[in-house]
Amino acid sequence: MSWSPSRIRVLSAWVGLAWCVLAPACHAGSPITDPGSFMQQAEGLRTKDHPQFLAMLARIHREAPHLTPAEQWQLRYLDAWEAMFQGDYTKSEPELRQIVDHSGNEVLTAKASGLLLNDLALTRRYEDAFTLANRLAAGLGQVKDPRARFLLVSDLSQMLNLAGQIDLAIQYARMAEQAVPPGENLCRPLSREVAALFNGKRLTSTSPELQRAIDTCEAAGQPVFTNAMRLVLGSLYMEEGEPAVALALLDRLAPGIRNSKYYPHILSSQVERAQALAALGRDNEARKAALAAIALAKPDSIDEWLAEAYEVLYRVEKRQGNAAAALLYYERYVVQDKGYLDDVSARALAYEVAQQHILAQKLETERLGKQNKLLRLQQALDTKAVETSRLYNLLLLVVIASIVLWLLRLKRSQLRFKKLSRQDSLTGILNHQHFVGQSGRALHALERRVGHACLIVFDLDHFKRVNDTHGHAMGDAVLKRAVAACQQQLRPSDLFGRLGGEEFGVLLHECSRHQGMEIANRIRAAIADAAVQREDCVITVSASVGLAATDTSGYELQRLCKEADAALYRAKRAGRNCVMGDIEVDVVLARA
Repeated sequence: MSWSPSRIRVLSAWVGLAWCVLAPACHAGSPITDPGSFMQQAEGLRTKDHPQFLAMLARIHREAPHLTPAEQWQLRYLDAWEAMFQGDYTKSEPELRQIVDHSGNEVLTAKASGLLLNDLALTRRYEDAFTLANRLAAGLGQVKDPRARFLLVSDLSQMLNLAGQIDLAIQYARMAEQAVPPGENLCRPLSREVAALFNGKRLTSTSPELQRAIDTCEAAGQPVFTNAMRLVLGSLYMEEGEPAVALALLDRLAPGIRNSKYYPHILSSQVERAQALAALGRDNEARKAALAAIALAKPDSIDEWLAEAYEVLYRVEKRQGNAAAALLYYERYVVQDKGYLDDVSARALAYEVAQQHILAQKLETERLGKQNKLLRLQQALDTKAVETSRLYNLLLLVVIASIVLWLLRLKRSQLRFKKLSRQDSLTGILNHQHFVGQSGRALHALERRVGHACLIVFDLDHFKRVNDTHGHAMGDAVLKRAVAACQQQLRPSDLFGRLGGEEFGVLLHECSRHQGMEIANRIRAAIADAAVQREDCVITVSASVGLAATDTSGYELQRLCKEADAALYRAKRAGRNCVMGDIEVDVVLARA
């Protein structure tokens, strides 16, 4: 289970799985005289002593043929919970739907519905989750069992919090607080209220609601809820600029979190620890904690906690002057952060769609009722009703077409933004940031297999004079003409980017120093021959070129750039319109 769209939503979604009821442990060797009570005891141990729960579950399965139908449904519910706890959502979902549709037990149906809500949310099927939540909310008036109603109201609070409906989430949590049935306690609804308050940024480390939730859950013997609330407290300490206090709290929580083996808490506490250590200036420890958090994540997961871990690594590496590592971690942070924001948008959109479905169903019901009444009163309006129905269908098709068109435009905008983020807007080649990123990765790959590469840095001589004399429009035309001339001399595997202004960089992949000098001279000559003609004038420019090769400067991009820049400045001092290598004796002069 690696779903974590936001800090408190991780806690809410996972706490929603902790259906803990305090119950005494059973002895494996004693006979099961009352299977129903035995399974209730096992249910109470699910998160308090999970190995004991699994042993009891295996034991009751051996007696499954002798269970009553009601006990069979109870056992199927426990199996579905365990499948979901292990992350096997494809197995848990159909079982939960069977229990909801066919068990006939109101309490069991309520618990299974709550798990099904979590299942749909964990698999990011938000529209289905919110549709089910709306249906359960609409049917609350028909739920007579106090415990079933209590569980449903608590789970609806969690789902509304997930949708960003903070006020409604708090309202449902307080409804549950006011209707705690026998056998339950205030821990669950208080934790739901704290989750919503935290998500709505209405909580501080001294808020009485948070302390009350911690005290209540601890007194009720609910370690999962208690750890969740204390991790919220740690987050608040960090937001309030008290990393030392947060770190001390995490140290106290660490043994309990390790013993519970509860993945969301292990991940979130590790990231909070990295943030606190970084804030205290303990960079090496912060780096170690952040890397440990990233190692916990499953491949290709998108997670706000991972984004924060990469942000810690980026800031630590930047502070220590490791530019390449900082850039790499920053790129990974951006990917995680964008994925999280997309997930938030998906939840909000799914909630709105679900609300619109309910409204559409209500309108459809009202329309059919009116139509039936009119049919009973006047059969002559039959034709008019058919026309109205056709018009409604046409309108629906127009709405669907509009939504599809909007989605296509959104996708096109996303692709255009992605392209713009990689390319220089004027010349169409790689921009500075993307050129540096791709060059660093290419050099790293070459270093592993001991390949060769050359870095060329060149700029246009006296380019400012072109802008001052002929205007910036002409300057842009000269830049584009020079880039086009340069591209004709490059190979498909070479990387070409604009470093800024009239300065450009080329990474020649699998290229020796001798070959690099030849290509550099061809580039210089091509630029010198690339004239731009405008009305009554012909403008030509030359280029000064500096080259650095991996066989002398190594594979670190920063050093290659430094050596190539130094060679470029030697070319400037040598009179411009020439090529200089990173070794003084390795010079090729080619005057225009």
